[in-house]
Amino acid sequence: MPQPQLLIFDCDGVLIDSEVIAAKVQCELMREEGIDLDAADLAQRFAGLTWPAIVERLKEETGHRFSQAFMQRVDDEIDRRLGTEAEEIAGAHEMLDRLEMTRCICSNSSAARLELELDHVGLWDRFRPYVFSAIDIGKAKPEPDIFLHALKVFDVRAENAIVLEDSVHGVAGARAAGCRVVGFTGASHSYPGHADALTEAGAETVISRLADYPAVVEVLGDWQDG
Repeated sequence: MPQPQLLIFDCDGVLIDSEVIAAKVQCELMREEGIDLDAADLAQRFAGLTWPAIVERLKEETGHRFSQAFMQRVDDEIDRRLGTEAEEIAGAHEMLDRLEMTRCICSNSSAARLELELDHVGLWDRFRPYVFSAIDIGKAKPEPDIFLHALKVFDVRAENAIVLEDSVHGVAGARAAGCRVVGFTGASHSYPGHADALTEAGAETVISRLADYPAVVEVLGDWQDG
């Protein structure tokens, strides 16, 4: 049976409760563009995607073209709020205290944003230098590039890595890389049917509390994925 050797964490929505903050900023500023969207719906539909990917989908839905200046303004405001308002997901530090295995972060957020928000909640030093941004690596999730990069860095086979993800896109990318995946539904943007959606995307099991993750990692060491 594959024994876990590497734990890969998504950041936004897994370690930091940031998806709702980003969605609120996006909706607030899009109203100035004449587009009225609900932040909870936006977070549910687009959690895990990059801002350019979200914009592309919204352009297809609405026909509206967003300027580069607008996109940069949204990014800047999200960074500002994450640096002052973001909070860790409950139990993040305690969970990490119980996990001795090698770990890293694989995220679609930029390297600068990851350092900003992780430092704000005191998690940066618990992962650096192994905080990987898909923007620097290759294609963003749901493509597997960032997970494959992490496997290469640590010289670990995919079946020996466990990924903790809150988004369908993240689960799909991790599974495409061959990793085992645990879904997470404990952030503020979680929604009815969230756990089912993660399971359908390929998560072996789903948890809603980070306190449960160390036990799940132990169980997965003896549980062969079918």
